[in-house]
Amino acid sequence: MDPVEKEPTPHVEITPSPTVSEVVNKPAQKTRAQAIILVLGTTLGQLSTVAGSAIQIQLPTIGKDLNIPESKLQWPITAYSITAGCMLLLCGRLADIYGRKKAFILGAIWYIIWSLASGFAQNEIQLAIFRAFQGIGGAAIIPSAVGIIAQEFPPGRARSIAFATFACGAPVGGSIGMLVGGTVTQLSSISWRAMFFILCGMTALAALAVFYVVPKDVRNEKRDKRVDWVGAALITTSLVLLLFVLAQGEVASNQWKTGYIIALLIVSILGIGCFIAWEHYLETKTSFPPLMRLTLWTRANGKFAAMQVIAFLEWVAFVAWGYWATLFYQNYLGLSPVKAMLRFIPMFVSGATCNFVVAMVVGRISGSILLGVGCAATGAACLLFANIVPHATYWAFGFPAATLVVFGADFVFATGSIFVAKVALPEEQSLAGGVFNTVMQVGGAVGLALTGVIADQITQKEAKKLGVDFDPRQPESVQPPMEATLKGYRAAQWLSFAFCMLSLSLVVIFLHGIGKVGKSPKAAAEEAEVQKVPDEETASIRTMTGKQEGNEGEQS
Repeated sequence: MDPVEKEPTPHVEITPSPTVSEVVNKPAQKTRAQAIILVLGTTLGQLSTVAGSAIQIQLPTIGKDLNIPESKLQWPITAYSITAGCMLLLCGRLADIYGRKKAFILGAIWYIIWSLASGFAQNEIQLAIFRAFQGIGGAAIIPSAVGIIAQEFPPGRARSIAFATFACGAPVGGSIGMLVGGTVTQLSSISWRAMFFILCGMTALAALAVFYVVPKDVRNEKRDKRVDWVGAALITTSLVLLLFVLAQGEVASNQWKTGYIIALLIVSILGIGCFIAWEHYLETKTSFPPLMRLTLWTRANGKFAAMQVIAFLEWVAFVAWGYWATLFYQNYLGLSPVKAMLRFIPMFVSGATCNFVVAMVVGRISGSILLGVGCAATGAACLLFANIVPHATYWAFGFPAATLVVFGADFVFATGSIFVAKVALPEEQSLAGGVFNTVMQVGGAVGLALTGVIADQITQKEAKKLGVDFDPRQPESVQPPMEATLKGYRAAQWLSFAFCMLSLSLVVIFLHGIGKVGKSPKAAAEEAEVQKVPDEETASIRTMTGKQEGNEGEQS
């Protein structure tokens, strides 16, 4: 008699990846190889955040060197975030199809080329363009790294530690970026340009490690290798236009009433709508694989979608806090890059602590607790800077804010990464990781744009009250009074605080039943079995009691 083969379940809310059969048949990984991959994951997680945070601490110096007004100073960061965020979906899909190792190495080479070019930029336009191309390399690196970790570590404690360490790379990498960026800006003979050359070396080392350590990509001839280029073009173009409008709207000739700003905003919104409709059509009416299955957002009863929104809001606040805190220290207080950098060092210690905490407890307590604590901590940091007293001691506002702000980034990134890997199918790990990182990259760009609008408007309004006609769009404009500048910085932090409170509310409402995201499938099944026994006993007792009552009624 032929053995009966079970058909795979087409719709599963939470599907561990790889599957149980894959884990059983897959050769056990050597401990040393796992350790190297773990360290590698941390390095990969650092790359994009090192690039962003390093240039963030350098922005005031770059602005003076290249004559960039403060209203446009976010563009070197925004340009990177736009391309990195908009290309993540496509790069994640390509990594799943053609191999994650190959995608990572090619992305690293591209990243190195444009990091080198950024180091030689001579004006703000060149720097923004080179940074945008650099972001494409980051978009290839990150989802490939997520996929590599997911495929090398089966569900359980090892995977939780791997993803926690990878997530730690974001805030810790940011801290290292500020440390190195501030130091080389002030002490190096080539100032801020040196950091881009350092990034080249870091990326090259990571690429070499991947080449020698990560196993060769396994070809799957049965995998559908068709690519939804129409969907990729729609979502990439739409997001680029939307983020460009958000960043440029306040500094355009007629601000938000400028003709091309209005036109591009409408086109971007329509483009996103067309992308959703196109993906729905491919998924429901054809056999052609869509770039992103819309059903992915409904996994775990919609908790996947809620996680993306929470990560988006958290990154809006986290990136904006760092940007405006940097300007406060250097432009308002007049601190040197090194002295400003020293005030961010608690982020490094706090980030390392968060990594340890997540690795230890992610399989023991509900993920909603970690998410809630993280959102509240980042909100507290924004609140401190929204009320900061300029001449107060650093220990009153700066130190607690730098310590707390990283909790949100680390807890949300780590918990979210583990959860996304848990609900994603084995063949879509890089794509799912790409979606998660897309919302964070886009969130960072949106945060800079929205807080920039608020800060400019409040600064301009307060300057007029003090009799100063300040125009943030003009580099040669009269500088606003320091009092007006401070109120603009505070307003930006208040908006960031509001986003944190919104994300905390979403955690409480939608993710309170998320459970222990770091628990292995076997442990979860055993716990469910243990909980099931008392329920069955209770049901049995109720049934027996009901029969006894029925017999007594008949006898009476």
